[in-house]
Amino acid sequence: MSTVRVRFAPSPTGNLHIGSARTALFNWLYARAQSGKFILRIEDTDKNRSSEVYLKEILSSLEWLGMNWDEGPYFQSKRQEIYLSYAEKLLRKGLAYKDGEAVIFRIPHEKIKIYDLVHGEIEVDNSLIGELVLIKSDRTPAYNFACVVDDMDMNITHIIRGDDHISNTNKQIALYNALEVKPPKFAHIPLILAPDKSRLSKRFGAVAISEYREKGYLPEAMINYLALLGWSPGDNREFMEIPQIIKRFTIKRVNKRSAEFNEDKLRWLNGEHIRKLSLDKFIEITRPFVKGDFSEEWFEKFAALYHGRVKTLLEFQEELNLFISEDIEYRKEDVEKFLKNDQVLGILCVARERLERLDDFTPERIENEMRALVEEKGLKGGDLIHPLRVAVTGKSVSAGIFEVLTLLGKEKTLKRLEICRKKENL
Repeated sequence: MSTVRVRFAPSPTGNLHIGSARTALFNWLYARAQSGKFILRIEDTDKNRSSEVYLKEILSSLEWLGMNWDEGPYFQSKRQEIYLSYAEKLLRKGLAYKDGEAVIFRIPHEKIKIYDLVHGEIEVDNSLIGELVLIKSDRTPAYNFACVVDDMDMNITHIIRGDDHISNTNKQIALYNALEVKPPKFAHIPLILAPDKSRLSKRFGAVAISEYREKGYLPEAMINYLALLGWSPGDNREFMEIPQIIKRFTIKRVNKRSAEFNEDKLRWLNGEHIRKLSLDKFIEITRPFVKGDFSEEWFEKFAALYHGRVKTLLEFQEELNLFISEDIEYRKEDVEKFLKNDQVLGILCVARERLERLDDFTPERIENEMRALVEEKGLKGGDLIHPLRVAVTGKSVSAGIFEVLTLLGKEKTLKRLEICRKKENL
């Protein structure tokens, strides 16, 4: 049995986006699942649009995702003589002709059968095509010809790519036949659509992988989510670690229907992967991500409190900002619901006085003092807790309020309650 060899062949004319990353992933997973080889090829024959900046971004994103390649990167721009030599073979066989500097292939008028590992048998009538450019007038190879030559030359056994390439396959098979080479096996995976069934756009997820990295998504979560876009492990499982995905990955479980991108689900999965981290590991990965002036001891306490509550590292930074900032931004709807009441503001004034008298500003002492106040005033716990939370954090959702006050510190807590008393900025 020959070794499985697959390839990912991006063009450095743009960043690595969700769709391309998913294609790379399915190739990488198949190579790892089959103990095969994952080859990286850069299709950079378009000199005007190719950019070193995009190339670096693509390589960096693949490395961040952990998709290590076994061979390459190979660059099409450095393989010009190979393409010309194959074109010469077809010229000598009388299957192609020259038109100036260009080389044109005469496609045989025959029906081509493609057995696709995802879609099954596909039949296409090549008599409807006519001719195919192999070498353009500037002596660079056309896409379909370069693909075929590279895949032959690199001994690619399986081509896993998006559905949008099905229309190229019959042309490429005609070239394989002309060169008397058995084609690789093809697997065309479904496209990724936006939630409204349209093609992905920047509005719905079609941003660079590097942008998701900047938003604080974990590579493990991105791999987990991308794997589920068009593939299923077969048991409705969603949260999976990379070794589990590799173990279960088969092309047989790739769906025929288009996948739908949903960033809310990606955020949820990211949160699950964050929670799976040990606290030490979580602190380690957040350190280079967060900014602010705080002690190591204080940061470790903060990380312990919010480790299980955030879905992205950017969200973690935003929560951190609530604590370290001298200013506070109030959510208008939470202010309207919990602070626009003189009786509530009166209770908060009393709470501030009680907190100011505390020498030991710990969660236990704060809780005892606040619960005593609730009992004395004949209130329900939420009548104090919710306004107190909005008063000191600006919003109605946070970690446990007594732990929050302790981390915020006595001085900042009192200052923020004073803002509410004066109704400043509310």
